[in-house]
Amino acid sequence: ARLVAQATDDDQEVLIVTLVNSAVGNFASRIARHLGALGLPPRAGYRVRTLHGLAHDIVRERPALVGLSDNFAIVDEREAEQIRQDAVTAWTRAHPDAAEAYLSDELDERRRDWVRREQWPEAVNTLANSLILRAKDLQLTPEALRERLDRWPQPLPLARIGLDIYADYQRALAYRNAVDFQDLIRLALAALEADPDYLERLRRRWPFILEDEAQDSSRLQEKILRLLAGERGNWVRVGDPNQAIYETFTTANPEHLRQFLREPDVRACELPDSGRSTPSIISLANYLIEWTRTAHPLPALRNALQPPFIRPTPPGDPQP
Repeated sequence: ARLVAQATDDDQEVLIVTLVNSAVGNFASRIARHLGALGLPPRAGYRVRTLHGLAHDIVRERPALVGLSDNFAIVDEREAEQIRQDAVTAWTRAHPDAAEAYLSDELDERRRDWVRREQWPEAVNTLANSLILRAKDLQLTPEALRERLDRWPQPLPLARIGLDIYADYQRALAYRNAVDFQDLIRLALAALEADPDYLERLRRRWPFILEDEAQDSSRLQEKILRLLAGERGNWVRVGDPNQAIYETFTTANPEHLRQFLREPDVRACELPDSGRSTPSIISLANYLIEWTRTAHPLPALRNALQPPFIRPTPPGDPQP
């Protein structure tokens, strides 16, 4: 709110990027209260977005930069799941014997038939979803991925299955003149890279960037915000790698934030005080950090959690 009041021009905004829609409303209402107390319009001078919302703003302003028409549509997660499931169903019907290579010889025929009908399609769907998410995070179209697989010296049959479904899925989106949420992020980055003048206008528009929950940032999110900030930009990332929860089902990875903190130009400030939890929970969390680092039975996981240890807020803090 102070930046809006003191450090931005009328045509500029403070950009806040957070993880989920509920946090968008929370941020906006808090900032609005502070601006109101300063006698300023409560809804001007800042923009709060999820990453998907920010990507939509970027692409919608210049869709032609990434080969989209002005009236392109966005499919939500439920519709995207249905389109992918249809592609999986079509693939499994076209390849009725594909499961045989992966079934145990110990299964009797009745059990094998059940696996083919019930478990194999679900496994293929999970495989396809993982491949599509990862390919889009790496900015690989089906054509680019096929080219890489063709050059690979060893056969990768599971990757080929995923690629076939990925290609069918993208064709279905193109038929609808639509993109999914992952496409939005990929295309937003492509738009910023395609037009330096457009990028410079956005940097002027958003001179200050605050990224919330940065431990759950993806590779593409970091690249987009790094581009928008530029070399002289003001980019504040708030996050705790110990609280990363999205890496198991998205392309988020707390290692991106850890690597960022090791960059020579980054100034890091630890925020160990917590008014959110009771002392007993804080003690348990700190014990878990220390146990993981020193006694976890799998040595490879001993760097999964790291200091700083959590402290209760000091006396007089507004959130005791």
